Formats: sequence, C-alpha cells, structure tokens
Amino acid sequence: MRKSAALLVSVLLVSGCDETVTPPIQTSVAFTKAEIERIFTLSPLPAPPKSPTNRYADDPAAAHLGQQLFFDKRLSANGAVSCATCHDPSKGFGDGRPRARGLADVKRHAPALWNVAYADWLFWDGRADSVWSQALGPLEAAVEMGSSRVGLWRLVVGDAELRMAYESIFGELPVLETRETLAAHGKPGDASWDALPAGDRAKIDKLFANLGKAIEAYERKLISRESPFDEFVRGLRTGDQALVDKLPAKAQRGLKLFLGEGQCTLCHHGPNFTDGEFHNLGMITPKGEDVDVGRYDGVVSVKANPFNGFGVHSDDTSEAANMRLSFVTKKLNNMGEFKTPTLRSVELSPPYMHDGRFGSLGDVLDFYRKMDGKPAVGHREESLQPLSLNGEQMGDLIRFLKSLTGRPIPAELLTPLSK
Repeated sequence: MRKSAALLVSVLLVSGCDETVTPPIQTSVAFTKAEIERIFTLSPLPAPPKSPTNRYADDPAAAHLGQQLFFDKRLSANGAVSCATCHDPSKGFGDGRPRARGLADVKRHAPALWNVAYADWLFWDGRADSVWSQALGPLEAAVEMGSSRVGLWRLVVGDAELRMAYESIFGELPVLETRETLAAHGKPGDASWDALPAGDRAKIDKLFANLGKAIEAYERKLISRESPFDEFVRGLRTGDQALVDKLPAKAQRGLKLFLGEGQCTLCHHGPNFTDGEFHNLGMITPKGEDVDVGRYDGVVSVKANPFNGFGVHSDDTSEAANMRLSFVTKKLNNMGEFKTPTLRSVELSPPYMHDGRFGSLGDVLDFYRKMDGKPAVGHREESLQPLSLNGEQMGDLIRFLKSLTGRPIPAELLTPLSK
C-alpha cells in the first residue's frame, strides 16, 4: 500500500442496459465519486465534429493541398510569410512571440492551432465562424500576409502543379472576362478590384474561399489527444492500474485542484478543456496601448463577414447548420471578452493570453492568484475570484496542465510537402 493518500475507486461503467464494475483502482489522491464522474467528462476526446459549411473539410486531397498552401510563402505579398510563420509546428503551432509578426506587428498573440476542428468561433474575438473562413483573414490582412485575391488567383493559375491540384478537387477554373486581371493585384476596397466585372470578382472570390476550405482540411488534422491524462482516465474506466499509476501523484493532486479549489472547469471543461466562449478576465491594458474590446467588435465582424456560414460560398446555408450565427448578438457585456483556448498541449505554445503577456504557465496562475487591477474595459467575470494557492499547489496544477500534452502528431504533417 502506498504511503501517500490513496483511494480505492470502484468505477462503474454504464453502456446501454449493461453494467460492468471494474476491480478497485488505487489512486494517489482521494477523489470523490463526484470528482471521478467529472473526470470522465474530460476524456476521451471524441472525433472532430463535421464542418457543414465546408464539404471538403474531410477530403484527403483537399487536406494535401491545404498543407501545401499552409507552408507556401508565395501566398504573402513579399513571398516571405506563410501560415506557418505564425503557426510554427516546432513551437506548438504558435510562434513563441507575445504578439504575432507577419509583414508587420500584429496587435494580438498568435493562438496555437491545436484542435481548431472543435472550435465554434475562431480568432480571439470570434470574428469567424469556421476554420476556412478564419484562414482567409490573414491572407489579406496588411500586417499579416498582405496578399490579394487577384494575386492568389494569379498564383494558382500560373503554377501548373498548384492549378492541377486545385482543379482536381474544386473543378476547372473558369475563364475571366478581363484577361488583364492576371496582371494586377486587387482586393475589396482597391480601385483595381472595384474596376473588375462583377462576374470576375465572383469567380475570384470562389477560388479564395476554396483555398480557405483546403487549409481547413489540413488544420483539422492537427489534433492533440492521447495525453498522459487520457491514459489515466482510460485506466480508471477499464481498471488498468498500470495506466493509472503512470500519472504522477503531483499531477493527480493538480487534477484535484483543477476540479475543485482552482475552479478551472468553470471555463475549461469538456474533452477539449474549453467552453468555446468568451470571458473578460479583467486584465489591465499596457500603458500606451489602445484598449482592445475583443468580442464586442468580433460579433459585428462575424455577422458581416461575406464568408460566414450564411454567405454564398458556404456549402450549407441552412438555419440548422448556422444556429450559433443566427442568434449571436452584440451585448455590452461582450466588452473586453476573449475566447477561452483549449488547454490540450498548452505547455507547447507559450506565451499566453490574447496579447501574450504571460511568458509561462506559472505567470498565468500567478495572475489568477492575485486578480489585481481594474479591467481595461467592461466588467470582470464575477465568478473569477483570487485563488488561495501556495507554491506547492501552483506546482501541482502546472504538472497537471503539462499532463494534457498529447502524443506527437504524424511527422508528415509538420513540414512542407515535397514536390
């Protein structure tokens, strides 16, 4: 018998009308029955939900093209920036910087791409309602990749291999009415774009949307699962003591804090460890910076986005497929709210928060321990109260968070495709 605190857990698994009681399981920490039940809600991670507005989301050929595009610097205005510049596989699909940097400095941190397939809203402010729609934003953003829709059309048409791959998935590219289009750059708001015939703009927009759909198909493969925590839960479910024992006592103590005193599951619940929603944590705006209102503007942007689920390029514009978009409205309490990120593989992509202000998990927990200062804008969530955690508890909680790091994904997904 271990000298540390232990509990013999009789785990009850229910499948239909059949009940199976596993042999008692010994854990390093005394978990209550209610805590065990809550642990079971956190694992395993299910298969990604369907992406109804993108019929190509699970097409292997589209994912192959998407991976090619993800690492292709030619998608940027200067030929030096790709999606992987800010979402580097070697840095947990982040960039290791407090604020992202593409062609210029970006005002927010580049979030990791782990498990974006499960997200209802994309970007820190939720201004996109699908992964494919999100992928389009940086392509045109002046401070990120700075490209144009016409420029991307030219790239696909002018590269025989890229065009062949595109047409094998999305069909033959139509002929533009204005041949001179291929010699000009343009995007909405530019005179060169506005001068194009409406038919040409529609054709170029379709290609633009399809590039985003291919990138989504690739990014849906970036799944963090099969972590040490998942093995621990599987051991609890199946009565496998060896799997339970693989999670160190320190991490098990951190798990108990996560469920209880830490109140972490208020926002980080479910198998993806996020509620997918938006919260105001009450962080002070650094001196000299403009206040970022977050979700308050994001709601307006997602409703107006021509590439949202109700747009002409969506593959399912039904009310059922876009229920969230139908009902989302801008509210005053959205001021200063930002999206809750997943905690899966969180240790791989520091720094943290929407502006990358915290360099380590310890810094994040220290913020929650103090909760000092006045929110820059809006109202801090009332459920957030300073945590009374000592140094040992902080270490335990960090050890648990590190146990959420999943197995490495296939190496062939981490690099540009060879031609």
